[in-house]
Amino acid sequence: MELQISTTSMVPIYEQIANQIRKQIANGSLASGELLPSVRTCAKNHHISALTVKKAYDLLESEGFVQSVHGKGTYVSSISPNLVEEEMQKQLENAFDLAFTKAKTMNYTRDQILELVNTLLEDYDA
Repeated sequence: MELQISTTSMVPIYEQIANQIRKQIANGSLASGELLPSVRTCAKNHHISALTVKKAYDLLESEGFVQSVHGKGTYVSSISPNLVEEEMQKQLENAFDLAFTKAKTMNYTRDQILELVNTLLEDYDA
């Protein structure tokens, strides 16, 4: 399992881990039933806290992406790639909803929101 951790990112490390594992499950890099590295091993390999890895694994388990078996480890759940994609889209929609709600409380107009989104997309594409 490949992970790229950025300590300078605004995204918390546990979310970076969870996002990357979700992506690897969705694209088939991590197969159903595959054993993830132990919390301690993952933490040691990436020089991060075991509690951070545990938080990521717990989040993924609550979403149904992985299953933990006491004393044996954490395994990729048997879910279809379509369900993974649907879950990831739902999370993206929730993030947009939160952002739009915040923009509304700041009295942004539709045009201001679209301008901001376009600006961010330009930065993203660069």
